Amino acid sequence: MHVRRALIPLALALLAVGCSDERQPTGVPPAPVPHVLRWAGSVSPHFIATDLPFRQIAQSGLLASLTGGLSLDRNTVSFWAVRGAERSVQINYLSATGDTSAPFLRLTITDPVYVPGVGDVAVGDSVLLTATIDPAVIKVSLEPTGLQFGDPARLQIWYGGAAGDMNGDGVVDQIDAQIETQLLGLWYREGADSAWAKIPASQSVGDKAFVSALLHFSEYAVSFSEYAVSW
Repeated sequence: MHVRRALIPLALALLAVGCSDERQPTGVPPAPVPHVLRWAGSVSPHFIATDLPFRQIAQSGLLASLTGGLSLDRNTVSFWAVRGAERSVQINYLSATGDTSAPFLRLTITDPVYVPGVGDVAVGDSVLLTATIDPAVIKVSLEPTGLQFGDPARLQIWYGGAAGDMNGDGVVDQIDAQIETQLLGLWYREGADSAWAKIPASQSVGDKAFVSALLHFSEYAVSFSEYAVSW
């Protein structure tokens, strides 16, 4: 996911220019391919999960069934969501030494209404949800893919695990700061064969996090693209 430095000034210049019909290409523009942030080399890709209502913890590498139906096996977390009842899960990542942790993901769900291949979800019924974390890049897959919500689910992803190296070149400098404040965003795709697209999300640079309201489940990543211009 390394990015040539020469592309960054071009990307920032594109963002500063308003889009108009005169600049529209005659052909169909290529779908943007985002650069997904990588976990820093000093970050251990091991995780702990917390079922927030019950304050129970499962260690990565162990399969544990917890009160409330939360389980964590390697980089995958499964838990039950109930339509009409708020459920929240938080996943933290461990430091290289394993003695400290920092937040990676928090997911809050109250209203799953439709499961692809199953049908509508009645009030009080439960749905088994799974979050699978990529150990190389800051990305998570939420399943079942296409699960729909009445009241949007709330997804918060922290990208502090990149340790400030936004373009993955091993050096933290002003270019990384420009990427973070002007290009970085939350992206999604429906599956491996689908194109990535940027979604509305609020960013807190201080917290190194994005928050977004989800109407359905898919794959999400903290990413940027030199072609991510708002038309």
